[in-house]
Amino acid sequence: MKNLFAIITFAVILISFSSNSEAASTEQSLCDYINVDNKSKLRSYLKSNRLKIRNLFKGTSCNGKNILEFAGEKNAINTGKMIIGKLSKKVVAQLLPTLASTNLAAIAEKRVNG
Repeated sequence: MKNLFAIITFAVILISFSSNSEAASTEQSLCDYINVDNKSKLRSYLKSNRLKIRNLFKGTSCNGKNILEFAGEKNAINTGKMIIGKLSKKVVAQLLPTLASTNLAAIAEKRVNG
C-alpha cells in the first residue's frame, strides 16, 4: 500500500514538472516568433500545438509585457496584426493606449471601430 502511494505521488510530481516546463517552452517559442516578426512560424506553432491566442493571451508575457505590447515594442507588425485579429474587440480596446507602435495602434483602432 505504501509503495502504491509512493508511485502515485511520484507520478503526480513528474506530471506537474513536465507541464511547467512545457508552458515555459511555449511562452519562449511565442516570444521568439513575435520578436522576429515571423507570422507564418507563429501560426504554424499555434496550429501544431492546438493553441489559440485568446486562450494564451492572459497567461503569456514576453519581457514582462503581454504579447501584443511586446509586438508593438519590437515593431512586429505582421504578428501584431495577427494577434489583434484573434483577440476580442473589447480586449483590443483596453490595450489600445498601451501600444508603442503607431502602426499597430492604427490597426487596433480600425479593429475596434469597424
